[in-house]
Amino acid sequence: MTPELGIIEGFFGRPWSWEARAQVVRFLAPHGYGFFLYAPKADPFLRRRWREPHPEAELAAIARLAAQCRDAAVRFGVGLTPFELHLAPEGDWRGALRAKLDTLSGIGIDDLAILFDDMRGDVEGLAGIQAEIVDFAASRGIASRLLCCPSYYSDDPVLDRAFGRRPEGYLETLGRLLDPAVEIMWTGEEVCSREFSPGHLERVAETIRRRPFLWDNYPVNDGAIMSQHLHLRAFTGRPAAIGPLVAAHGINTASQPLLSLIPALTLAASYEQGTDYRYGAAFRAAATAVCGEDLARRLEADLLSFQDRGLDRISNDRRAELQGIYAAFAHPAAEEVIAWLDGAYSSSGEDVQTQ
Repeated sequence: MTPELGIIEGFFGRPWSWEARAQVVRFLAPHGYGFFLYAPKADPFLRRRWREPHPEAELAAIARLAAQCRDAAVRFGVGLTPFELHLAPEGDWRGALRAKLDTLSGIGIDDLAILFDDMRGDVEGLAGIQAEIVDFAASRGIASRLLCCPSYYSDDPVLDRAFGRRPEGYLETLGRLLDPAVEIMWTGEEVCSREFSPGHLERVAETIRRRPFLWDNYPVNDGAIMSQHLHLRAFTGRPAAIGPLVAAHGINTASQPLLSLIPALTLAASYEQGTDYRYGAAFRAAATAVCGEDLARRLEADLLSFQDRGLDRISNDRRAELQGIYAAFAHPAAEEVIAWLDGAYSSSGEDVQTQ
């Protein structure tokens, strides 16, 4: 069974353009991608400056994207991080949150995600504070689906090193306190999980008292380390057998929107084909559908350099040679490769702290 698939624009660094977002929605909708969650870390008004209103032009652009999603029969959602509110939940935080939610309500959203990821979490009573924030957001009734990303959204101990040791029984308490209708996001055994097994997902579901909503950190390539790589290969380690065990499966995409379409198509193929899925053939089919046959062959030839070796291990002479090769392709996906080779996507500003 194929679960609901979707796109999460939830990475650090250079965000997508509005045109690219709409293009991705239109392209993937026929392939089972039924939701788009707008949550770029670069939007300060959804994160560190969440108490401030969006500039009118930005808010209008979000509203246009919401309308474009509706036209494609795709759910549109916004990921809001009430940044560090759980560290000092005193004062009139409800008034500030109400104002932000009322603004989002005006643009029309289907999904609202309250995100507590990638900030300090070693706080006494963390689950209770966060449940209170989520419950308040739910009471505003601005979306038909409410999602929550916990502070500790994976078993990965790297989160404890980066954000403080997780409180005892944190996930169990959060799952007990949150309304069963609230979906809880999960990245797996690792922040960037190499596989999702049925046994793991069953254990997580028991802990949080609901099927997990997968936030799959592939093909994301943000941060100082991963931005040096293009994640193009087909999905593996996501067997079709996990479909009934998850509430939905969203993928956190790469910084390159068109190239992200390639692995996105292979995830849909993995669920559809089940045990007949072959990741090499899936890559070739997806790359051809996105880029055309000639460019797809070229990308396959360069997978080792782009995905495994990375930009910092490609010599300047080889970079120049590759830029010339890809310049011969009159295709926007080739332009993304050239920009990556030129360092345009290299991490800057706020990096992923878990890397």
